[in-house]
Amino acid sequence: MAANFWTSSHYKQLLDPDKVDVVQRLDKEKGVTLEEFRLIKIHMSLQIWKLALQVKVRQRVIATAITYLRRVYTRKSMTEYDPRLVAPTCLYLASKVEESTVQARLLVFYIKKMCATSSDEKYRFEIKDILEMEMKVLEALDYYLVVFHPYRPLLQLLQDAGITDLTQVAWGLVNDTYKMDLILIHPPHMIALACIYIACVLKDKDLTTWFEELRVDMNIVKNISMEILEFFEYCRLDSKGNILIPEDRINAALNKVAAKP
Repeated sequence: MAANFWTSSHYKQLLDPDKVDVVQRLDKEKGVTLEEFRLIKIHMSLQIWKLALQVKVRQRVIATAITYLRRVYTRKSMTEYDPRLVAPTCLYLASKVEESTVQARLLVFYIKKMCATSSDEKYRFEIKDILEMEMKVLEALDYYLVVFHPYRPLLQLLQDAGITDLTQVAWGLVNDTYKMDLILIHPPHMIALACIYIACVLKDKDLTTWFEELRVDMNIVKNISMEILEFFEYCRLDSKGNILIPEDRINAALNKVAAKP
């Protein structure tokens, strides 16, 4: 793994925001809207979290898997790369890259268990399906697998600021950023700073002087913060703060990309 973000393939592949949320041509032809495209990415990110909890992998593996998933769809259509297969495949690939390997057969077992109430046999995948999709995902990623995450800089910055009591709140906010495409656009330390900024506002802590001493572009930090807050306005949440996506809407969107021409 690259030791320095600024010399890594991750840094070199950061994207402009207008290059990220783009519905690919084949998906447009199926009638997939930008709204549905976003819903599918959120839904499949949540599915990776659920599957990861079953197979018990580290949080970093989950974050890397979601980054792969979102990066794939900046380049490939959901029509060609079925999200319901890409999601577990990204988790499988990330587990190997992050040296926390999960066997494909274990993923398949839990996918079938999670889909036990579903009548759609098409999405009860076998080991060969994941292994075949792994090669396609690797090609879509151009074999660039290094991902830097905000977690490490977050802990370092919280300690530097003397506000380790905000760790839980800020850490939770970082987790939430993986329901968006921020990791494809911004350096991880800037995402971490935005989460600290929001945490300070929520907990009524004034760190103005500390932020000024960092000599970072606070306009970027505030813009990232606004994106995070706007995301929560966009999504419906339950009483525990979990995102609610109406099942009929996500099924309708997924059926569009699965439909044969």
